[in-house]
Amino acid sequence: MPLEGLIVRDATPSDAGAIARIYGREVEDGVASFEEVAPSETEMAARMAKITALGLPYLAAEGKAGRFLGYSYAAPYHARAAYRFTVENTIYIDADARGQGVGKALLGELIARCEAAGCRQMMALITGVAGSASVALHEKMGFRTMGVAEAVGFKRGQWRDVVYMQRVLGAGSAAPPDRSAPGQAIFGGQA
Repeated sequence: MPLEGLIVRDATPSDAGAIARIYGREVEDGVASFEEVAPSETEMAARMAKITALGLPYLAAEGKAGRFLGYSYAAPYHARAAYRFTVENTIYIDADARGQGVGKALLGELIARCEAAGCRQMMALITGVAGSASVALHEKMGFRTMGVAEAVGFKRGQWRDVVYMQRVLGAGSAAPPDRSAPGQAIFGGQA
């Protein structure tokens, strides 16, 4: 059941504390992130600034009374120029807000904004755990599993797999791009 009053908006630097809290909890207690030391609020603000400076979306979800529920963003998939129309998504939801439509709202808006920006493919790299809510969400949003990289991360005392998922955006590969993609400045023309 979707949360009442749920809105998705652009994240702002004032959200860095809430973002750091949600992400830090996952870093320290979960397996969705392969980082092992939670970054500070300052570091999360710097990461957000880097993404938004590229013209890529960084979104926040709020509930009633401005309660911060989660965030998502799109980042360049790889740094080589040929990848400039492909992005990788990231999404984290507050533990108390999971299963209430927050992820679907964030991912839906992220997909729409990336399509509007001229991106053609969206990738998701998800820690492979049985019954993954993230894999299920991505499947519902039109992603398909491309494969599994087995035992590529070691976290919380276990080897972890990563599920690679992909979704076509806009015209996908059916036509050449009609404009520059966001984030193009990072590529510097290198092949």
